Amino acid sequence: MNNTKSIVSLLLIILLLSLKSNFGFTQSNYTLQECEELYRKNNFLLLAEQLNIDIAQANTVQAKIWELPYISGEFNAINPQNRRVFDIGSKGQKGIAIEQLVYLGGKKKAEIEFAKSAIPIAQLTLEQLVRTHLVELKQSYYSIYFDNLKLNSLRNKMANIDTLVAAYSGQASKGNVPLKDVVRLQSLSLSLKNQYAEIQKDIFSNQAIIKIITGISNDIVPIFTEQEINELLSKKIIYQLGGLKELAIEKNTELQTINRILVSNDLFYKWQQTFSKPDLTIGASYDQRGGAFLNQANLTVGIPIPLWNRNKGNIVAAASKTLQTQNLKNQKELEIKTNVEKAFKEFQFQQSLFQRMSSESLQNFEIVYNGVIQNFQKQNITLIEFTDIIESYIESIVLLNDVKKQVILNGNNLNYIVNEKIF
Repeated sequence: MNNTKSIVSLLLIILLLSLKSNFGFTQSNYTLQECEELYRKNNFLLLAEQLNIDIAQANTVQAKIWELPYISGEFNAINPQNRRVFDIGSKGQKGIAIEQLVYLGGKKKAEIEFAKSAIPIAQLTLEQLVRTHLVELKQSYYSIYFDNLKLNSLRNKMANIDTLVAAYSGQASKGNVPLKDVVRLQSLSLSLKNQYAEIQKDIFSNQAIIKIITGISNDIVPIFTEQEINELLSKKIIYQLGGLKELAIEKNTELQTINRILVSNDLFYKWQQTFSKPDLTIGASYDQRGGAFLNQANLTVGIPIPLWNRNKGNIVAAASKTLQTQNLKNQKELEIKTNVEKAFKEFQFQQSLFQRMSSESLQNFEIVYNGVIQNFQKQNITLIEFTDIIESYIESIVLLNDVKKQVILNGNNLNYIVNEKIF
């Protein structure tokens, strides 16, 4: 029963691929540079993140603004002595006062410096977002390119095998060949189609990633010359592992962001310390008749008595936040160094694996494949030998393109971690 379900699922995938081939999805040719330009124009997350810089700058402007002066007035409502209401004339009573809060202990300066510290954090966060999107775009773009090469090779081979299946089916119906030979060829055909379907699913996924990042509505067709690919595959990294780790610690934007957050935390801590010192309220008032003198003018000064609230809790919390961020920085440095080492070793391994493959491997595979087809048609080799050789050939073709793809993907990943174009 499970085998039947698997075959039905496979046939449905094959049908989908057939419909895609016959009716087609709209495809457009885009270079990698064109995709990157479209990303900068169309990506909504990028546009939204850019506004965080404007927000941080606006908060800095707001931090520079002092509290508004406070003005109050007192006017007579009922004069019981003279039995008058709203007696605010020359012989009545009115008063007016104005007060201004004056920050002491460097509060306003500390607040402004803390607000300013959010601007480079927002800028680095934007840079990190761009880097992440661009590496995802590149990885998907290159993956589609190499997966299309696999599909092209498989497509041709499937057509040849299907032709043999049709021929053998006709011969089997006449009793010239055993039915088991037809079944074996059909099994090989289904195996190739299954591989084809799996690769196509990967292409669908990567196409979706590119569409989300760039805003392109059509499926893209990557454009590369053979020379461009060969140059990438043979490119050497001039840095040693130790140098790469040092460069990553210096350049990695995630670590730079944490360093900026540390600075911001320190400024926030200093700002909280200033709240342990009370602020001064200064003002002036005029009282027409209610004071000790007629038309009395007063100077008012007020300051809180710092008895039980010296902002100790917020100061301790700010200090703990700094220690927390320092631990995150130490962890991030360890992660970066580990990831650099991993990416560097993976790149070296894949590149050495590719270099051990002869540059003529693909041509040799094609020669062997064509020879096998001809010898099988002439009945110089058995069906079992034929199917074994074809399966080995397909695996080799897929492996070769996978190795090429991984060389480039690992190189791009190394660029991303270090934040430097070293590949």
